[in-house]
Amino acid sequence: MTKTTFDLIVVGGGPGGYVAAIRGAQLGMSVALVERAELGGICLNWGCIPTKALLHSATVLRACHEAAHYGVTGAGEARPDLAAMVARSRKVAGRLGQGVAHLMKKNGVTVFGASAKLAGAGKLALDSGATLSAPHIVLATGARARELPALPVGERIWAYRQALVPADLPKSLLVVGAGAIGAEFASFYRAVGAEVTLIDMTAEILPQEDAEISQLARKAFEKQGIRVLTQCAVKASSATATGVKVVLDQQGKQSELEVERVIVAAGIVGNVENLGLERTRVKVEKTHIVTDGLCRTDEPGVYAIGDVAGAPWLAHKASHEAVLCVEAIAGKPAHPIDPLRIPACTYSYPQVASIGMTEARAREHAKQNGGEIRVGKFTFAGNGKAIAMGEDQGLVKTVFDAKTGELLGAHIIHPEASELITGYGVAASLEATEEDLMHTVFAHPTLSETLHESVLSAFGRALHA
Repeated sequence: MTKTTFDLIVVGGGPGGYVAAIRGAQLGMSVALVERAELGGICLNWGCIPTKALLHSATVLRACHEAAHYGVTGAGEARPDLAAMVARSRKVAGRLGQGVAHLMKKNGVTVFGASAKLAGAGKLALDSGATLSAPHIVLATGARARELPALPVGERIWAYRQALVPADLPKSLLVVGAGAIGAEFASFYRAVGAEVTLIDMTAEILPQEDAEISQLARKAFEKQGIRVLTQCAVKASSATATGVKVVLDQQGKQSELEVERVIVAAGIVGNVENLGLERTRVKVEKTHIVTDGLCRTDEPGVYAIGDVAGAPWLAHKASHEAVLCVEAIAGKPAHPIDPLRIPACTYSYPQVASIGMTEARAREHAKQNGGEIRVGKFTFAGNGKAIAMGEDQGLVKTVFDAKTGELLGAHIIHPEASELITGYGVAASLEATEEDLMHTVFAHPTLSETLHESVLSAFGRALHA
């Protein structure tokens, strides 16, 4: 007979949910995980992982096209095999999904393949007919793509799922939304040969990033042949014999654009429906569950983590919340996440990564508190390793409190930005000052030397600028 009573039940098997289940089991709890689809959630199956697999295929293709520059002949004739790229990305996702299943078994987590809703204090009703009970229930149901009335998803208008498994390569493509998801799809499809137009309603692409970095990203995209339109929205769309015709509105000026396919990447909404929340004290604002710093809702014994609990919508934020939430449940010391210490990464070409405040936000913060900031910059054109790699375009930017030396923000644009940002993440977590960073010995030759030089630059001590 299947067990139905547990110490902890987690609803949702994504990077928040499965990590919560593992940590609960490690702390000696009996744990159940309820997942209606694939273990690993959207991130592993239809988001972070398969997109990175496709983008790496694009990186390999790009390297082949530029091989002659490095003294390698013949590779420049390489051509994309879209079907093979997609098949590889699905294989990568499948392998990791099997890994999550193994972790559940290894840690003694009971997995239920079902949908679930709250059914009274400490109870969950599954659509399989079973009822589970536990004093602690963690909701990790994630989020889904935001739908736009002017762009109904179908055969020619794609959300991220359709964009990850194309049957063939569209000759022309419109990407609506220039945040991380849109920028990544624009980069991939341009690399494999599509004519790409990228639009956003805001004044710049990657609008959450530092303005200077966003502007550099735009220039890099346009240099690759991506057409970028900002302060632009889609007002209407209609099917044509070969694709989709859209009506664009750019600051009041309307125009028409016809493309073979459209990708909608205009944000996400939380999966809060059909959870039985209406019969609880749980509050929902703008499709996201309201929680405190330890992921507790207003309903005793009910918690929420990850995308369903609001921004930032990042897998690593979900995993970290999972650990602190479960450790708090177990009575362990737990501390709320400081949003300014959560790195954000966009895996476009070039990549963009950041942590903490933008320069503009830091200046406003300093102004309100009677302080000043120092800003340091260092370009990869002055870094030996970057030049040797042929990747010498990009910038590292650091923002410090002028009086205390506190690192307020760091911003990187470079093909390896996502790997470099963790250096600043560790520094912020350890509350390192500019003096600590300046006294740190960075290996040579490495890309990470740019992190050091940017810090030195903020205080007028750059050595290779």
